[in-house]
Amino acid sequence: MTVATIAHVVVDDQGVARIAGRDTRVVEIVLDKIAYGWNPEEIRSQHPHLSLAEIHSAFAFYYDHQAELDTQIKRELAEVDTLRALAGESPVRDMLRG
Repeated sequence: MTVATIAHVVVDDQGVARIAGRDTRVVEIVLDKIAYGWNPEEIRSQHPHLSLAEIHSAFAFYYDHQAELDTQIKRELAEVDTLRALAGESPVRDMLRG
């Protein structure tokens, strides 16, 4: 069986998909689209270290592995919510609200 590869995307030893040669995870690029509605050109302007080819490759990888990456995103968001609840209210946040 031949395994198709996507240019610019590698999966590290922990199973995390990243842009090759960079610390940027594929899910970070996907979250920019989900959270902010950014298109690839806007993502490029916000992350000038990434090329449009790398951004489009990240989306291609995401769509090929969408269920798996959506599960990873949900798990990470749940972890953030748990940590936020454990940390309690931030004095700085309270000050900014006031």
